[in-house]
Amino acid sequence: MDLIEGFRNPEHIKALSAQIKAEAKTPINIMEVCGGHTHTIMKFGIPQLLPETVEFVHGPGCPVCIMPKERIDAALVLAKQEGVILATLGDMIRVPGSKTSLQQLRSQGADIRALYSPLDVLKIAKENPDKKVVFFAIGFETTTPMSASLIDKVVKEDIKNILIHCNHVTVPEPMEAIMADGDAKIDAFLGPSHVSVITGSSMFEPLASKFNTPIVVAGFEPVDVMESILRIVRQINRGEAKVENQYSRAVSYEGNVHAKALINKYFQKRSHFRWRGIGDIPKSALELRPEYAHLDAEVYFKDILPQKPIDDHKRCICGQILKGRAKPYECKVFGKACTPTSPMGSCMVSSEGACAAYYRYGALLTKGAS
Repeated sequence: MDLIEGFRNPEHIKALSAQIKAEAKTPINIMEVCGGHTHTIMKFGIPQLLPETVEFVHGPGCPVCIMPKERIDAALVLAKQEGVILATLGDMIRVPGSKTSLQQLRSQGADIRALYSPLDVLKIAKENPDKKVVFFAIGFETTTPMSASLIDKVVKEDIKNILIHCNHVTVPEPMEAIMADGDAKIDAFLGPSHVSVITGSSMFEPLASKFNTPIVVAGFEPVDVMESILRIVRQINRGEAKVENQYSRAVSYEGNVHAKALINKYFQKRSHFRWRGIGDIPKSALELRPEYAHLDAEVYFKDILPQKPIDDHKRCICGQILKGRAKPYECKVFGKACTPTSPMGSCMVSSEGACAAYYRYGALLTKGAS
């Protein structure tokens, strides 16, 4: 049997749906932290397979979506500098800052490169020895090891023309901030899978204990998500609040020990980081350790980088969506003034964003849409 097809088997999904409907008797709000889960939920119409008692709450697990405008503006400032090549990953190029985006700036002649891997920076730097190559690093714990590997090679090969602008963020702190805020009623979490491959499922145990909230680390296929929902329902029915690892084929309890050691070698926690639409969250992001300050673009260009916070467009409710307080179809500009080709907010730009998922797969797929 094809491995992927096994996790999309209609009969298995229907059987899980029947079990969930039979056992989920009380209302349960489940936040899926990862944008990848949001897309699975929408793409496969999972809300239609669940009883009215089970509701999804979309969380801040999209590293592009949570990037505040002032950080994007910093990338724009760097890309405008004489002799600078700015490199970054994927959707970051399309996210609007306060006035423009990296994509638009590139069309005006700035040397901005979209990468498949951070290690591509090495080739760019070696081919352009007279330029400063700034890697605008983004992502949760999933992509941080790749940035750490890049720094490791830069240090070992003593490459002089690479700088890192670090925007790596971490998952537990925003989960805790949302739970502590209390505005979004959340009864359980679908834990992010790719993040957990690095960190291990053990990372979520303090959260489950502190807030008495079940957390099930889930894979990305529809059977994974349905099995995880059933586990959550059963935990709640038994009055339990623990961490379960549904995605055991890829996630271990302790995670990738080597990757975590490499991260800790080059990075440390920032005192605080402002999340787009959420605000300052202490200890929720990483920065280079002081001994590697000579590689830090924020140190090298400290006199020209913007510092003042910049709020989103007043008509954009991306912040409320990231906090789990609103659904994309509740935004008045969704699918009208705000589309993937002309986004007003970051949730519509990223391939992992909730608004992009609703736009692509249909806002009316979710219960309650009208």
